[in-house]
Amino acid sequence: MDFQYYGANCIKISNKKVTILIDDDLSEHGLKSVASSEDVAIFTIKKDSKNPARFKIEGPGEYEIAEVSVKGIPARAHLDENGTRATIYNIHYQGFSIGVIGHIHPNLTEDQLESLGLVDVLILPVGGMGYTLDATGAASLVRKIEPKIVIPTHYAEKEVTYEVPQAELTAFLGEMAAQDAETLDVFKLKESELGDKARVIVLKRQSK
Repeated sequence: MDFQYYGANCIKISNKKVTILIDDDLSEHGLKSVASSEDVAIFTIKKDSKNPARFKIEGPGEYEIAEVSVKGIPARAHLDENGTRATIYNIHYQGFSIGVIGHIHPNLTEDQLESLGLVDVLILPVGGMGYTLDATGAASLVRKIEPKIVIPTHYAEKEVTYEVPQAELTAFLGEMAAQDAETLDVFKLKESELGDKARVIVLKRQSK
C-alpha cells in the first residue's frame, strides 16, 4: 500500500485494487485536483465539490468498497462556526488500520478515541494558526492514539496557498523530537515498517 502527498491535507493511498484520496480540495489551495473517476474520495469536512470520484465519503457512518472498510466518527471542527462538523476516519484494508484526522478540535473524547481504535498509520494536519491542529495539539493526539507511523499534512509550503498562513513543519517535528524524520517520495506500508514507537514520515509533495 503506497502513500503519496499532494499538498494541504491531500494524501493518496493506493494499491493495485483501489485508490483512496483524502481531502482532495486542492483547487482551494492553488493546486490541481488529482482525483479520477476510478477513485474513492474521503473528506474530513463535507465539500460542495465536483470531485469525479466513483464513490465519495463525507461524513460519519460505516462504508465498504473494494475490500476497504471505512468508519467515519463525528468530531467537532476546529473552526466550528455555523455548526460546521468534521469527521475522523479509521480505514481498514488488508490487516492495516489508517487513522485520518482533519481540522478538528484536539480534545477528542474517550468515546471518540475508542471508536477510532488501534491505528497503524495516522495522518493529521499540523499547521495550526487557529485554522487546524497546531504542533502541540497534533503531538498530543499522536500520544493519545499511539500509532506506529505518523504522516503530517497541512503545513507551510511554497506554491500552496491557505486561507490562514500555516506554521512550518519544523514546529511539529520539534514537538515529536523527530527533527531527523525520514523524508520520502512514497511511503510503502508493510508489516516490517511497523515498530514499537511512533515514527514520523515526511512525504514530499507530488505534482500531478
